[in-house]
Amino acid sequence: MIHQFPVTVFYEDTDMAGVVYYANYLKFIERARSTIVEDMGVDQRAMREDEIVFVVTRVEADYLGSARLGDRLVVKSTHYGQGAVRWVFDQEVLLGEKVIFRAKVTAACMSIAGKPTRLPAKIRASLPKQG
Repeated sequence: MIHQFPVTVFYEDTDMAGVVYYANYLKFIERARSTIVEDMGVDQRAMREDEIVFVVTRVEADYLGSARLGDRLVVKSTHYGQGAVRWVFDQEVLLGEKVIFRAKVTAACMSIAGKPTRLPAKIRASLPKQG
């Protein structure tokens, strides 16, 4: 299943040249991932109270184009479980039909003490296996 998350480029998202500052693409895809978690009915605040958190352990990113102030973008995400601890997201940012940013993000479930822990059962049950 493909998850879609709309993004509008605001002035604060741009650099001095008027294009989206490169680090903001990471923010856009983070918001999309957070929405996926929320849409799955997972309360990250409750997880934190149980001393479990998600951490990003790897990002592979390709910048393929650029967006400007006022552009309307879409973050398209697919995701799957990889083992008992990792959750992998393949994400693209599109301007119209053109992919302008692509990333593979690996997140892990960790205790707040920093030890790997199994993804919550609710998430494991709804994730497709490695894509």
